[in-house]
Amino acid sequence: MLHRTLGTTGPQVSALGLGAMGMSALYGEADRAESIATIHAALDAGITLIDTGDFYGMGHNELLINEALRTAPAGAREKALTSVKFGALRTVEGGFTGVDGRPDAVKNFAAYSLQRLGTDHIDVYRLARLDPNVPIEETVGAIAELVEAGHVRHIGLSEVNAETIRRAAAVAPIADLQIEYSLISRGIEESILPTVRELGIGVTAYGVLSRGLISGHFTPDRQLAANDFRGMSPRFQGENLRHNLDLVEALRKIAESKGASVAQTAIAWVLAQGEDIVPLVGARRRDRLTEALGALDVTLDADDLAAIERAVPAGAAAGDRYPTDQMAHLDSER
Repeated sequence: MLHRTLGTTGPQVSALGLGAMGMSALYGEADRAESIATIHAALDAGITLIDTGDFYGMGHNELLINEALRTAPAGAREKALTSVKFGALRTVEGGFTGVDGRPDAVKNFAAYSLQRLGTDHIDVYRLARLDPNVPIEETVGAIAELVEAGHVRHIGLSEVNAETIRRAAAVAPIADLQIEYSLISRGIEESILPTVRELGIGVTAYGVLSRGLISGHFTPDRQLAANDFRGMSPRFQGENLRHNLDLVEALRKIAESKGASVAQTAIAWVLAQGEDIVPLVGARRRDRLTEALGALDVTLDADDLAAIERAVPAGAAAGDRYPTDQMAHLDSER
């Protein structure tokens, strides 16, 4: 397993991280036993970074990770690092009603996460979405107090813009920014990526396969479950979907020339964007995890990267990455 460091102040982690959200929420039903087996397989392969959110399945995901780590071999368990997002407010029915970044709420969320994860510390802790009613300085200051108390090791950010990043970094050291970044989600390249690099902040990139859209496995006639987030996602709708899958077919030709799968090529592209970027792969099954790990063996030279750019140029995707109401919560899009 290759390793990368999250910024100048963060921990050393595996070059690929495991995003566990889909094991509990938003992509239809998941198999608990297979989810745990997948986490075990990831640890066995040398993946050390496991990303979750306290609101994924309203705590279900943290409990699942707890079970997986408790039942993993001691050596692998001791190397595992947890990255936790907090702050999203949920309803009993599963809806989202806002974000709470108040200092007292930060400490409350952390206390519950520590209990569910069965640990005495969280390795990287971050607000999932900026609270428009609370200055980022206050939220980051509260996490810094958790660091001082030993309950959190490093401070992260999530889906915030360059100005917010600078304000946060002025309060305390920031290890990484978690944000969507893929061949078809490249908005960070204009101002956010240069800013984090200037400040010595790493990037953990989620959505590297755009929720399966550019995995090479998604088909236009696929029927999604009623509780699958993609059923509401603009990029998976009608003409948008057909256009985006045409991009995937263009990418497939390049992947085949490399002897790689589409997913491996898409992940390798993110890996190739800089040593300061750690892609998070959202594998829910061992076979998908195995495929994703194969991206580490795909080398993209300058000609390959140019060919990929021609096939899937920046801004080529049709549709926003979230529905309109959720886009409004993304400070990174302002």
